[in-house]
This record gives sequence, structure tokens and C-alpha cells, in this order.
Amino acid sequence: MSTSPSPESVRSVASAAAPGTPEAAARAPAPNAWRFARLTTAPHRLGFFGAAFMLALTALWWLLALVARDAGLALPWAVPPAVAHGLTFALAFMPLFMIGFLFTAGPRWLGLADATAGPLVRPVITMIAGWLVALVGYHASAQLAALGIAIVAAGWLVIQYRFWGFVRASVAKDQRHPRIVAVAMAIGALAMICAAIAIALGRFDHARAAIQFAIWGFLAPVFTTVSHRMIPFFSASAVPTLDSWRPYWLLNVMLATLAVSAAGAVGEVLWWPLPNAARVVLLAVQGPAALLMLWLAWRWGMVQSLRIRLLAMLHGGFVWFGLALALAACSQARMLWLGPEGSLGLAPLHALTMGYLSCTLIAMITRVAAGHSGRPLAADNIAWTLYLIVQAAVLLRVAAALWQAGATVLTLLAIVAWTAGCGGWALRYGNWLGRPRTDGRPG
Repeated sequence: MSTSPSPESVRSVASAAAPGTPEAAARAPAPNAWRFARLTTAPHRLGFFGAAFMLALTALWWLLALVARDAGLALPWAVPPAVAHGLTFALAFMPLFMIGFLFTAGPRWLGLADATAGPLVRPVITMIAGWLVALVGYHASAQLAALGIAIVAAGWLVIQYRFWGFVRASVAKDQRHPRIVAVAMAIGALAMICAAIAIALGRFDHARAAIQFAIWGFLAPVFTTVSHRMIPFFSASAVPTLDSWRPYWLLNVMLATLAVSAAGAVGEVLWWPLPNAARVVLLAVQGPAALLMLWLAWRWGMVQSLRIRLLAMLHGGFVWFGLALALAACSQARMLWLGPEGSLGLAPLHALTMGYLSCTLIAMITRVAAGHSGRPLAADNIAWTLYLIVQAAVLLRVAAALWQAGATVLTLLAIVAWTAGCGGWALRYGNWLGRPRTDGRPG
């Protein structure tokens, strides 16, 4: 008996597989389905998704670590928990968010054509892989953790080189903001390399110094530069009564304050306690700068922004910059009066990192994610709620640093709120990033 298919069955199968038939349409993916391939179609998709993944992962990792500690479970640590926490929360997700933002906005600042995501795929994957190695190494082997940080640094060096390529190719008259960012990115690469070497050598004090160098010398300068350029612009665009006032002397004051603060923060780690003369200098710089930043928040329209949630989110982050400097100045004054025991501990640092950097990051990326997904430039109830949860986490963590008697409970509550807010943000906007724009436009 012949086993060859009949002509009718061949035609039936071919017809069912032909494009445009109901059967083929049923098997084809939905046009708005989430796809990994879409992450490589634009820099913001790639960078933001990688950052959202690391943001949620690191939050969950630290939550489990703190719960285990409070439950009396002895987790293995090859790297001191404070060093592991500082490195990861400073550098695991913020540089990836920067990639998404800077490779979207940077070319426009420089008068260049939009960047493509293709050249960024390998370095972004390299950085994420490096952090996964480092997370294992924190608990298994300091050498493995150092290798992971070195892999991250290698990926970041490629990113930095590509951003410098934009700067070199530009003929725009005003390149101050992108050039400052590019220099700060180089400082970030140096901090990563120093941290990797320090961990490999078992010099965890030097690793802590590298963390402070990264926060005050890399992350904060990038954020203040972007704030100086974007907050007055966004405010004036949304509120007609405001202007986009942003003199360059103001940016210079911000960067000088951060440079002095970076030197003081590194000195605190390597030469604790600092001489009183150094504390006087820090107080003389940070105190007036705190007042200036809080005044600047008002000048840029903080009060008027409260009627517009998306703008209020951005201003709410910037206020923490002034508060962080105020806490730092207060800590210096107390130590001048009371000695080292007068320190406010980690309150100024968490006000800067969780308050200014993270809240500004969430506000800025919420805006970019909405605009580049074809959605309205507005913070809906979900976005606003997630932002408020993160703000609550900041308040709880700063309070934990200021009130030692309740530090354990408040710190645990802070990481629970942080994980809920950041995890919810990552799930929602990570879902957007893998789907096509709602308005049908490319990008």
C-alpha cells in the first residue's frame, strides 16, 4: 500500500500553512506580544530592562539577606555584607538605567542622529553577567566576586567609549552637559576597577572607599548634571509661569560640592576620624550648598509641580539632594562638637542614594518609558503609588540611621517597602519595554 500523501492532503496542509490563512494567523504571535527581540530595537528598551531586572533582583537578594540575619540564620559571606550591599546598590542598576537614558537623550543633546541599541547589547549583557557572578561570589569566594566586578567594569568601559564617540562626533556649540557626564562615566569605570582590585586583595576598607568614590564622584555628578539640564526644562514645559532658569555657575557649584564631599567621604573610610580642620571645610561647603539646593528646588517650581504628578516625582527626588547635604553638614557639626560619636551615620548617604538618586531615577525613567511607549506623559495611580512606596522606604531607612533603638525594625521595613516599590516598578515597566508602542510608531 502506498504511503505517499494524496494531492488533496498536500494542498490542504500547504493551504493551512500559507500566510494569511486562519490557521497561520492562529499560530503567529500576537502583534503586541512581549518579545525579548524588542529590547534590542532602542537603547532605552535595552538599558531600562536590564536595569529593572537588576533593581528587582538586588532588592530581593538584600531582603532575603536581612530577613535571614534577623531570623538568626548564618549566611556565608566571603565579602563583608556592608561592602557587598554598597557595591551592588550603587552600581548594579543605576549605570544600566544611565545607558538607557544617555543613549536616548545624549545624541539629541549633541545634535546627532538617534543611537541604535545594537552596539550596546554585548556590553549590557556583560555587565549583567558580571553582577550575577559577583552576587554568587559575595557568598562563595571573594576572588569570584572580584572577577564579577571586573567583568562589569569591562562592559562599562565599552559603554563609556561609545558615549565618548558621540561627544567626539558632535559639532554642537554647547556640549557641557554631555562632556561632564562622559568624565563622570570614566570616574565610574575607575571606581569599579579599584573595587575589583581591592576585593581581590582582601582590602575591604579600600573597597568601601571605592564605593564612596563611585557614589559622590560618578553617580551624583551624572544625576546633578541631568537635573540641571532637565528639571527646569520639564518644569517650564509643563507650567507656563515657570522659566527654564539654569545658569552654569549653579552647575559648577553642584559639582564642586560633590568633589569636596567625595574627598571627605573617601577620607572618612581611609583615615577615620577625620581631622577637625577637614570637618570645618566640609561643613563650610555642605551647609551653604544644602540651603542653595533647597532654595533651588523652590526656584525650579517645586510648589507649582505638586499639581502635576510626573513633575512632582522629579522635584520630590531633587529635594532629597538638599536634605542629604543638610544631614551631612549636620553630621559634621555634631562631630566637631561631640567627637566621632556625634556622627549621623548612614543617614546622609541613604538620603543621597535612596532619596535623590533612586527617586530621581524612577521619576525620570517613568517619564521616558511612558513617552517612548506611546503613552501619555503622566503618572497614573499605579506609578504614583509605586513612587510613594519608594519614598516611604527612604524615610524609613533614614529614620533607622537616626534612631538606633529602632534601627533593626525600621531597616527591615525599609527593605520591604523598597522591594515592593522597585519590584512593582520593574514588573510594570519591564512589561512595557518588551511590547510595541501603543501608538504604532517605531522605537
